[in-house]
Amino acid sequence: MSDWPRQSPVEVALRGACPRCGRGRLFKGVLDVVDHCANCGLDLRGNDAGDGPAVFVILGLGAIMMILVFWVEFRFEPPWWLHVLLWGPITVGLAIWMLRVLKAWLVAQQYAHRSTALDE
Repeated sequence: MSDWPRQSPVEVALRGACPRCGRGRLFKGVLDVVDHCANCGLDLRGNDAGDGPAVFVILGLGAIMMILVFWVEFRFEPPWWLHVLLWGPITVGLAIWMLRVLKAWLVAQQYAHRSTALDE
């Protein structure tokens, strides 16, 4: 049994924090998971988020963005270049944010359920 208090996977995911202590950073760079937590020393090399986050982002964000694109097109009829300026940065920004949150949530779930050897 661990002496560390249980962290909420959702809170850990939204903050991008260590699933054991909740204080250390989970990511180095944009989407790379750190090897060890700088705060508690948790070995995070064994995590495997796989393609799960990417699938949810592609399908979920793609559907949401297309609904918004069509709504704006039929409601306001802006020129094509405005669509490019508007939807490109929004889509990229939301995709990166969603990938980070979903990847952190999957790592937190792996830790909580001990599906990989993340602890000890």
